[in-house]
Amino acid sequence: MPDIYWEDFVVGETKTFGSYTVTEAEIVDFATRFDPQPMHLDPVAGAASILGGLAASGWHSCAIMTRLICDGFLLRAAGMGSPGVQDTNWREPVRPNDVLTLRRTVLESRSSKSRPELGLVTFRFELLKSKTSVAMDQTMTIMFARRNPGARLA
Repeated sequence: MPDIYWEDFVVGETKTFGSYTVTEAEIVDFATRFDPQPMHLDPVAGAASILGGLAASGWHSCAIMTRLICDGFLLRAAGMGSPGVQDTNWREPVRPNDVLTLRRTVLESRSSKSRPELGLVTFRFELLKSKTSVAMDQTMTIMFARRNPGARLA
């Protein structure tokens, strides 16, 4: 049963969620299965690349971010899907033993004019390394059920 609805997201609010430690084995496993570029598979090839060492695929970073979003709040929310991701930026390589957390900022919130049972929230999600530097950021909109779909908006 969800306990987070559209009305619970306040524009400007920032929260931090989770902690995830990346391992070399999972970087190589993900890359072997989904993004077999040398800098994601081999420390020597990674060191010779522009990344300067073994680094997780950007798509692996996105998957980790999604896990932190789900565990942090989305699995408790009345989420109704997403119309899409507006922007994704990979800022710093994610390396073995990096400890990642998620920072969520509410950028915009609006009710649907055509579907009064839902509202849309635009977020900036940042995947933080050791809670200081940003490894990646993503801007996306998620649809949520409204707690009180018939309520008038201020």
